[in-house]
Amino acid sequence: MNVHHLELFYYVAKHGGISAAVRRIPYGIQQPAVSGQMGKLEKAVGTKLFERSPFRLTPAGEKLFAHVQPFFENLGGVASELKGDADPELRIGGAELVLRDHMPVVMQRVRALHPRMRLSLQAGHQAQLEALLLDGKIDLAVGPVDARPPVRLRQLRLACVPLVLLVPRDRPWKYAAELWAKKKVPEPLIGLPAATSVMQNFQKDLKRLGVTWPQAVEATSVELVTCYVANGDGCGVNLGIPAIIKHRNVRALPLAGFAPLTMGLLWRVEPSLLVRAVIQAVRDYSHDTWPDWAVADKLP
Repeated sequence: MNVHHLELFYYVAKHGGISAAVRRIPYGIQQPAVSGQMGKLEKAVGTKLFERSPFRLTPAGEKLFAHVQPFFENLGGVASELKGDADPELRIGGAELVLRDHMPVVMQRVRALHPRMRLSLQAGHQAQLEALLLDGKIDLAVGPVDARPPVRLRQLRLACVPLVLLVPRDRPWKYAAELWAKKKVPEPLIGLPAATSVMQNFQKDLKRLGVTWPQAVEATSVELVTCYVANGDGCGVNLGIPAIIKHRNVRALPLAGFAPLTMGLLWRVEPSLLVRAVIQAVRDYSHDTWPDWAVADKLP
């Protein structure tokens, strides 16, 4: 197989088609040329690698992409390591709360092993972080994870954080079940964006109980959820972390039977020594900070 053909195939598979790949290949090449080279590659391997329209990798294409992806995606890191004067770079994505309140402690531990490390941080929600990883713009994401990692990503679960229902302290409710009794809750519902795991899991469990409660306010952070509840704008779904929900105007009601939020780490390619050190440090910090919520996943 021609190595240049494999490189072009990597871009086609990564970006979902020849035209999309041409726009992202970091050197000038025309679409007909890429198409012709893909034809030669398929002839060399003796099988079809992908369907053209709509784009879809064949089983053979999936196998070949899994083989070439780590090589081409690690070239940049290898080049940096070969430069004797280059400092290692780490790009981490996560919720603003995580990056602000927790990662500084973790990075102090990592810097003891990698004192010349250069660090860049990118805040975002779960879907944004997954997209950044797939595009190669960050090395590691800290945030919500599902039971299984997304396609082409790997994960390590850290902790299962319970959800709570925040209500203004001047409201009479002592238990969340008092609200469920109405079946259609009239109070405004405040929470993170509807596409986040927190709100999707919450709505799924409401449906299981036969309760309807459309979301009225989307907040960009867990702190904002607490602030809006404290202001009397409605009830809010939030993580049961005391530092987030503690407010003199707010009461937290347990959500027994509701699925917790699983926090974890996501990465894309075989982790470097630096990324492995961060994974270990984040896991240790998480288990030390929230031992009752810890998940015993094995380190990669």
